[in-house]
Amino acid sequence: MPTTELEIPDSATRLATDDIPVDHMVLNMGPSHPSTHGVLRIVVELDGEVIKRAVPDIGYLHRGDEKIAENMTYTQFIPYTDRLDYLAPLANNVAYALAVEKLLGIHDKLPPRCQYVRVMCCELARISAHLLGLGALAMDTGAMTVFLYTFTQRETIYNLVEMLTGARFTTSYTRIGGLCRDVPGGWLEAVQKFIPECWKAIDEVDTLLTRNRIFVDRTRGVGVLSKQDALDYGVTGPNLRGSGVAFDLRKNHPYLCYSELDFDIPVGTVGDSYDRYLVRIEEMRQSLKILKQCVANLPSGPVMVQDKKIYLPTKEKVLTKMEELIHQFILVTEGFDAPAGEVYFEAENPKGQLGFYIHSKGGGVPHRLKIRAPSFCNLSILSHLLPGNLLSDTVAILGSLDFVMGECDR
Repeated sequence: MPTTELEIPDSATRLATDDIPVDHMVLNMGPSHPSTHGVLRIVVELDGEVIKRAVPDIGYLHRGDEKIAENMTYTQFIPYTDRLDYLAPLANNVAYALAVEKLLGIHDKLPPRCQYVRVMCCELARISAHLLGLGALAMDTGAMTVFLYTFTQRETIYNLVEMLTGARFTTSYTRIGGLCRDVPGGWLEAVQKFIPECWKAIDEVDTLLTRNRIFVDRTRGVGVLSKQDALDYGVTGPNLRGSGVAFDLRKNHPYLCYSELDFDIPVGTVGDSYDRYLVRIEEMRQSLKILKQCVANLPSGPVMVQDKKIYLPTKEKVLTKMEELIHQFILVTEGFDAPAGEVYFEAENPKGQLGFYIHSKGGGVPHRLKIRAPSFCNLSILSHLLPGNLLSDTVAILGSLDFVMGECDR
């Protein structure tokens, strides 16, 4: 009988098995492996326990957010931004709103109170995302207790978020031109109480992990990402700063009221998994510093740009006046009339730089919308970063990169 060649229809597997030596093994890690933190699949070629080649395979979620955005008004897309990095929905809301506001030319007209509240939302989101990222990294490397500490503080943040927005997870709190409502009574006091409690919990995590022999052995010198490689691959956020690049949009290209606030940008020296952990620990402390300043200096005034063409009239006027009723109907069904043009805006999110490119032909719906997802860009380094490490090190490396597949597969 004639010999037939083995057909491998899967592109990732075919790439990993090209010219594979006889004594090497090809293994699937994911897409349902608990340590891949979502539906990430990595096809690894192994020589014993050492990774020789790694091919990340993404796209299992099939989100289609960018195309969805082109079929609804700018305001209607806000709830979809909650589902990008779903560990930091408030920060996604703010980044998207700032991009649309840049298109409208009102990004520099936001009321001071709105800017401060938005910054507080972003920093609460950063702390929440980092807490889960560090808790998951600790659990991946065998430290269960840390996860319980971090999850306790995240529950407190969710209580604050629910008090502010009415929802715990998918908030949709931001509006184009401001916020859907002002902060409720007692919320600032609750944030003020949270700051020292969270600081104490971060110190506990620091004490449990930073000099823990097992954790240090699992992370120090593992997954070393050089400064040049981080820049070449477009890695951003704590992963970039962990490699020694002191770049943070909040400092380098300030937006909202960040230029008025005092905080530091922590950076690493080696660029390994341990440095990325240390950067996130210190970033949470800096975020608490920012929250403290915002609570102390929160200005009074409105939380929406005073432009009646953008925001909905009050319910009282809608129910009593025909002009306001018609205006609300147009805003809800057609959206506000955005000018034609192209804009790009990116914000410093917990996972890195989240950017929105909007191409408008006028009207209430974007002609094109593209999302620069930091998790997608940060994962591009895997095929370069994993080879040479042990298979067991992959778990620690993935945890230290702290990605979210909902954002990656946007």
